[in-house]
Amino acid sequence: MLALFLAALDQTIVGTALPRIVAELKGLDYYSWVLTAYLVTSTIMTPISGKLGDLFGRKPLLLIGMVGFVLASALCGQAQDMFQLVVFRGIQGLFGGVLFSSVFASIADLYSIERRARIQGLFGGIFGIASVVGPTIGGYLTDNVGWRWVFYVNVPVGIAAILFVFLTMPRTTHTATWRDIDFLGAGALTAGLAPLLVAFSITRDHDWGSPAVLGLLAVGAVILVGFYFIERRTDHPIVPFELFKNRTFAVSVITGFLVAVGMFGAIVYVPLVYQGVLGIPATNSGLLVTPMMVGLVLGSVATGQLMLRIKRYRYLGTFATLLLAIGTYLMSTITTDTQQLEVVRNLVIIGFGVGITFPLYLNSVQSAVEPRFVGVVTSQIQFFRNVGATIGIAVLGSFLSQRLPTNIQTKIAALNLPPQAGSFIPTSGNTQTLFDPVSLAAARANVPAAFQPVFDSVITAVRAGLAATLHDVFIAAAAASLLAFVASFFLNDVPIRTQQRGDRSPAEAAPAFGD
Repeated sequence: MLALFLAALDQTIVGTALPRIVAELKGLDYYSWVLTAYLVTSTIMTPISGKLGDLFGRKPLLLIGMVGFVLASALCGQAQDMFQLVVFRGIQGLFGGVLFSSVFASIADLYSIERRARIQGLFGGIFGIASVVGPTIGGYLTDNVGWRWVFYVNVPVGIAAILFVFLTMPRTTHTATWRDIDFLGAGALTAGLAPLLVAFSITRDHDWGSPAVLGLLAVGAVILVGFYFIERRTDHPIVPFELFKNRTFAVSVITGFLVAVGMFGAIVYVPLVYQGVLGIPATNSGLLVTPMMVGLVLGSVATGQLMLRIKRYRYLGTFATLLLAIGTYLMSTITTDTQQLEVVRNLVIIGFGVGITFPLYLNSVQSAVEPRFVGVVTSQIQFFRNVGATIGIAVLGSFLSQRLPTNIQTKIAALNLPPQAGSFIPTSGNTQTLFDPVSLAAARANVPAAFQPVFDSVITAVRAGLAATLHDVFIAAAAASLLAFVASFFLNDVPIRTQQRGDRSPAEAAPAFGD
């Protein structure tokens, strides 16, 4: 729980500070990269560390993950430009992937499946607490002592977690050696995923049909095909592909992937809505994200209880994905005149939907395979969620970077500004100025009094251009959520088992696709 708190706190605390970081380091084009770099590296490490945990135990992996995470956080706080921050966030993501896979696999080690369904509520609560205090702390630190402290705050939390795990967590015995590590598979997975995910990321400033994008996609696809054949021939594969014959596993992976696209469409761009479109300071912006996390915790806790009582629990996922689609669609309707309460309502709907999906698909998958495969499937669920989040942020980020300049120019052109206004009314970089009230006030103070109303009109037009762009972003997130809604109908309602299964293969542990 401490390790999860450390990783979850970083995910939520950084989002609120990102607009101010962009304003200070001058890099709106890198806005999505700060998150994408973290998710790319954590995505690659999740299945690898999950398999290593199965081989060598969770405790060493947890300690390595936390120590590396704390050191990388300190480096992020020292970043002098956006490029450095992106690099350090990538390093941080490597250890974040280790943490997430090890934490949720540890739950499976400690608790039987029927208790695990309930205990997920506690872990949802920990994630929710970090999510609630993270944006608030992030906003407060950003407004009062500087954005660098959103990274430095991880250091004392990390040290406490490291000491606690080192002193109290039991270490399990194992017979594995370094020869059991699938080095070739790990290398092929890394070499295949990296260009694939980077290809999606550069669509922010490259056309989808450009040679760079198509080339990276082709290279990644070819290497991943090779990875498939490597995994089919190794004794300890990182990704046992026979698991995909299990319908519960396959549907959970697909649904989790699509839900991650919709979820991160909300989480990543909500600060832009609050600070950029509505002009709310970072501190208040953090507070207003809290309702979404409250909904997430409530959905997670309720689902852990209901799964043990409802035979057709697949429809919990159907209900959840429908809520996510509705919530993201409502976010697409936000304008500069939208009331804060409306945004809060939308976020509660999104949070409750996402909260239901977390324990639902994790518990159903863990119940669909025999115990010796629990660690593998747990890391795979997290892995495909991360892939969905990475691709989702990259694709939605391309919407933002490609359409924002045009939308802003259109809104400003509609003002019919007097010719003399062009010499002092800023028309470039306005989106960065919006996120820093001090910079905005200073820019307005430099404008002659007679033209200050014109300046205000320009800023309103820039906010409207940002709102129009975010409309497209949230519509895309809603479309992904609707696809998850369709996929949820195909989940096989595997009974929550109360005893261990015999020694069967993953494909035999539950019905396959055709069953």
